[in-house]
Amino acid sequence: MAMQFILNLFIATLWLLLQDEVIPQFSTFLMGFIVGIGILYVMHRFYGTQFYLRRVFSIIKLLWLFNWELLISSYSVLRQITTPKLNITPGIFTYKTELKGDWEITALALLLTLTPGSVVMEVSEEGDMFYIHAMDIEQSKEAVIRSIGKFEQAIMEVTR
Repeated sequence: MAMQFILNLFIATLWLLLQDEVIPQFSTFLMGFIVGIGILYVMHRFYGTQFYLRRVFSIIKLLWLFNWELLISSYSVLRQITTPKLNITPGIFTYKTELKGDWEITALALLLTLTPGSVVMEVSEEGDMFYIHAMDIEQSKEAVIRSIGKFEQAIMEVTR
C-alpha cells in the first residue's frame, strides 16, 4: 500500500515536471496525482496487493462509523442522565470476538471504551473474549453488541 502511494507521488511529480510551467502550480501536481490514481488503479492487479485507496476509504468509513455511534450513544446516555428517576441496571457481559492480532483487539477495545455507556474492563489472555460493563444491561446490551459487530467489520476492512 505504501509503495503504491509513493509511486503515485512519483507520477504526480513527473507530471508536474513535464508540464512546461515557469512556476510550478499545485493544481498541476493535483492533476498528476489524479492521473496517477487512474494509472495505479488500472495496474494494481499486477502488484499482487489491493488498491491503496480502498484502505483509505475503509479508514474513513471506520471514523464515520465511530462518530455516528458516539453520537447515538451520547444521546442515549444524556437521555438516561436527564430523566428525574434514574432507572438503570448496570451489568457486565462477555463478548467473543473474531478479531486477531494486537492492533485489531486494541482498536476495538478503545472504540468501545470511547463510546459512552460501555467500558471494556478486561480482555482475556487469548485476546478473543471481552468483558464489557454496560450502563444499562437491559437496554444497551443489544445496542453495544450491534456496535461491536459494526466496529469489527470496519476494523477487518482496514487491516485485512
